Amino acid sequence: MQWQGINEFVAVAEMHSFTLAGKKLKISTAQVSRQINALEKRLNVRLLYRTTRHVSVTQEGQIFYQHCHNVLEGLAAAEQAISSLQAKPQGHIKLSAPITYGEQKILPLINDFLCRYERIQVTCELTNQRVDLVDGGFDLAIRLGDLPDSSLVAKKLAARENFVCASPEYLKKFGEPHSLSELVQHNCLLGTRDYWHFTEQGKEKNIRVRGNLRCNSGFGLVDAALKNIGIIQLPDYYLQEHINSGKLISLLNNVRVAEEGIWAVYPQNRYLSPKIRLLIDFLAEHFADGTKHHLMKA
Repeated sequence: MQWQGINEFVAVAEMHSFTLAGKKLKISTAQVSRQINALEKRLNVRLLYRTTRHVSVTQEGQIFYQHCHNVLEGLAAAEQAISSLQAKPQGHIKLSAPITYGEQKILPLINDFLCRYERIQVTCELTNQRVDLVDGGFDLAIRLGDLPDSSLVAKKLAARENFVCASPEYLKKFGEPHSLSELVQHNCLLGTRDYWHFTEQGKEKNIRVRGNLRCNSGFGLVDAALKNIGIIQLPDYYLQEHINSGKLISLLNNVRVAEEGIWAVYPQNRYLSPKIRLLIDFLAEHFADGTKHHLMKA
């Protein structure tokens, strides 16, 4: 008897609607209302404010919701844990990743993952916008760089560095900059920002630079540098093969900013199902042989 009304109350608290809660639970709106009325009577407290247009949760209802939500999450986790013991990993995973890094590094690993676990389906949305995981229904996201304070759980997969590079032909013609102050004398090709990021004597610095090309494509900037047009600053995964081959020369290595993390993040209050943990562990394992990308440094 004590469980009666719990599922209905949690659904209404999350959907802010008796009608939508009924659709979610596949029962009638009237049944949802009856169960919650009985629950409030049993508890002798009002859990919801109801008007003809809106449903909101009372202060007492918020406290009760948090406990009920955790209990239901625990039950779902218990059921999933038991079923996972008897079945191969299966189900749907929705993740987000940055466009270029996703194309170059994440999607090939996702494809390898699907080859190994054929009963799992993945939806991967590549975007440079920071998506809301809960509102967007994402199980996890791949994020680069420093993470803002949030309720998300983060697991470090790898690391990246930003390199300043130019072609040997450009440097032969215009000389090599040996200090940040010398960048003003060079054609610095820009992305979406007006500055480049460095660390000098333990302090981070943003140096404004200028050039005759601004482009929001890393590949476009690399192509310009390879054609001797100017100097670029980009993450290592754009530059690795060109630095290793000698087509681009790494510059100002003594003031290069410290490496930044590459993270898998997921909601803290969402049960981490076996298939999600499996994917995170798979990605971490395949980045483990180099938590940062190894480059030949000039």
